[in-house]
Amino acid sequence: MPVAIPMSDANPFPAHVIAVANQKGGVGKTTTAINLSAALAERGLRILLVDLDPQGNASTGLGIATNDRKLTTYDLILSDGAPAAILQQTSVKNLWISPANSDLASADIDLVSNEKRSFLLHDALKHPEIEAMGFDVVLIDCPPSLSLLTVNALVAANAVLVPLQAEFYALEGLSQLLLTVRDVRRSANPDLRIEGVVLTMYDGRNNLAQQVETDARENLGDMVFRTIIPRNVRLSEAPSFAKPVTEYDPISKGAEAYRSLAEEIAAKLRS
Repeated sequence: MPVAIPMSDANPFPAHVIAVANQKGGVGKTTTAINLSAALAERGLRILLVDLDPQGNASTGLGIATNDRKLTTYDLILSDGAPAAILQQTSVKNLWISPANSDLASADIDLVSNEKRSFLLHDALKHPEIEAMGFDVVLIDCPPSLSLLTVNALVAANAVLVPLQAEFYALEGLSQLLLTVRDVRRSANPDLRIEGVVLTMYDGRNNLAQQVETDARENLGDMVFRTIIPRNVRLSEAPSFAKPVTEYDPISKGAEAYRSLAEEIAAKLRS
């Protein structure tokens, strides 16, 4: 159930907004959004996860029941609803979520006729109620498409985090997203940058995975995080228990990997 959201004066600076994006499905995007959010919250940072995917998997994975999603990210961007009535505190300390459901599936149609269609999420995250909550980081779990919802995320974000599955054609699929980022820089958000690319679903015993890593590091250099997210049974099981892996199995390889990724991102925030 929604709970009262405390305000905070702990962070006088705007939150760092990261869009977790890849137009390909099944690359570990939502898994990364959930578990990176939890790992950053575990470090004491105040985190907001915006579920922008009509499937609502990030909401489910953090224990927000379907019946408790009366107000969602759809209302955040397309209505005058108060953010404090939309955002929900999760069971993870320091982690809040703007939940999603299938209402977002019609958002692209509803956005087309709006003059500010690409800036609605940007403006929503600047709402005084959200700024007063003092979030350190806002992560946006984008839908698996280069839709108007994804464009909204890129316009609202400071940076883009790209989960890249260690499989054939992985880099080829990345090129279209990078072209979209370039277009958004030119038209709406000149300060948008790539936070980094994180290799996911990695099996070190697989020669193809090793080759994808080599190609990624040769082509993208320091853009690729040192941390690699392995294939891990605990990571796959955690969503069915509505928990991030850091709570479901804190000592698993999956939990350790997302803590390592959180440390890399936290180091960037400090620099």
